[in-house]
Amino acid sequence: MSSHEFKVHRREPELLRPAKPTPHEFKYLSDIDDQEGFKFQLRGAQFYGHNPSMAGKDPVKILREAVAKTLVFYYPLAGRLREGPNRKLMMECNGEGIVFIEADAEATIEQLGDPLRPPFPCMEELLYDVPDTTDILNSPVILIQVTRLKCGGFVWAVRHNHTVCDGPAIAQFVTAVSEISRGADAPSILPVWERHLLNASDPPRVTHQHLEYKESASKVDNTSESEDLADRSFYFGSKEISTLRSLLPPGRHSTFEVLTACLWKCRTIALQLHPMEEVRFMCVANARAKFDPPILPKGYYGNGFVFPVVATIAGELCENPVGYSLELVKKAKAKFSEEYVRSVASYLVINGRPQFNPARSFAVSDIKNAGFEDIDFGWGKALYGGTTEAGSSGFPGCSYLTSFTNKDGERGIVASLSLPATAMERFAEELDVLLKKNQSTSGDIARNFVKSSL
Repeated sequence: MSSHEFKVHRREPELLRPAKPTPHEFKYLSDIDDQEGFKFQLRGAQFYGHNPSMAGKDPVKILREAVAKTLVFYYPLAGRLREGPNRKLMMECNGEGIVFIEADAEATIEQLGDPLRPPFPCMEELLYDVPDTTDILNSPVILIQVTRLKCGGFVWAVRHNHTVCDGPAIAQFVTAVSEISRGADAPSILPVWERHLLNASDPPRVTHQHLEYKESASKVDNTSESEDLADRSFYFGSKEISTLRSLLPPGRHSTFEVLTACLWKCRTIALQLHPMEEVRFMCVANARAKFDPPILPKGYYGNGFVFPVVATIAGELCENPVGYSLELVKKAKAKFSEEYVRSVASYLVINGRPQFNPARSFAVSDIKNAGFEDIDFGWGKALYGGTTEAGSSGFPGCSYLTSFTNKDGERGIVASLSLPATAMERFAEELDVLLKKNQSTSGDIARNFVKSSL
C-alpha cells in the first residue's frame, strides 16, 4: 500500500497525564543513560487483528485510561528531561504528561503488510511525529498513537526518548499498560528507578579499552554509506539457520552468533569497502540478566546496554570463511562483564559522555525475547510486535533481530537492516548465495568485490 492510498484521520494530539497526583521531584539519569549516542527517539509498534470477543469495545478508550493509570506508577515518564551542571541530565517529574494520539485508518490489518514485518508502509501516519515534541530536552518523553483499523483491529505505536529508556524498558512499560487494560490494579513488575546503579565509580576508573567511542584509525576515503538508505528485513526459519550453521566450524554457536556472523560478512561485502578499511562489530549487550548476582534489580527501566567492539579490515572479513567473522563476534561477546559495564560509565564521565562511533560499524540488537509480540491488551497477542525501523534513526548501522511467525505458523527470526539502495541489492544476493550453501561462489563474490576496490 503506497502513501497516497493510505489515509489516517487523527484527532488533535493531547497531553495525557497520570490518573492521580504524583510527586514533583528531580531524578538524575545514570551515566550510561545520558551519553550522546542515546539522544534520539526509538520507535516500535504492535499490530492487532479483529477479536470477536472484544466487539463493541473501543481500544482507544481502554488504552487511554490504562496509560493514565500506568503513569501513576511510572510517573517520571510523564515529566520533562532537563540539563543540569556539566550537561548532566535529570528528569523533572512534574506530571505534564505524554503525547497521546487517537486515529482511524482506512485500511485493514492485511493491507499493512503481507507478511507483517518491518519496514511498514506509511509508518509515519501510524506514528505521527507531532511538531515540537521530538527534542530530547524539555519535551514529552513518550508519544503513543492508537489507530483503529477498518477490520476491527488496531495498531499501538510508541516513540520514546532513548536517553530515558531502552527497548526492554519500554517493553516493561507497555506490558504494564496491557495488564492494567485487562483489569489489574497495578503492574505485576513494579518500576524501579535507581539510576545510580549505573553511575561511574568515585573516582572514575577505566579498566578496559573502549573502541566503540574512538575514531577509526583508517583514513581511507569511501562514501558509499552516505548514500540514500533502503530498509529491508529478511526471514530466517529453522531451515535457513540450519543452512548457515553448516557453513561454520563444528562447535557450540548460539543463533545470535550464527546470524550476526553471516549478516556482518554479507553487509561488508555489499558495501564494497576498500580492503584496508577498518570495520567494526558492536555487540549490543544487556546488563539486566547477565550477572549473578544481578547488578540491576527486576523492574529497572533505564538503559542497561553497553557495546563491546571488535575490529578488523574489510578485506579480511570478505575473503575469509564465515567462521572468521563468527570468532570475532564471540570475541566481542566475551569482553562483556560487570567490570566492563562499570568501566564504560567511568569512561563516559571522564570523556564528556561522547557519541559512540558509527562509522563502518555494524551492531546487532537482539530483541527476540523483549516480549513485544506477547503483549495483550485484551485482543490477544500481537500479530507483530517490535521495532518499526529496519535500522535505527540514531544508528543506521544497527540491525534488529525480532521474533516472527510466518504464514505457515513457523516461528522464526526477522533481521532488519538499513543500507544504501545499491548495497542492499548486493547484500540480498550474497545472503542468497550463503543460504544456497554455495560456498565457492560466495568466496568468488567476496574476492571479486575486494579486487574491484583495489
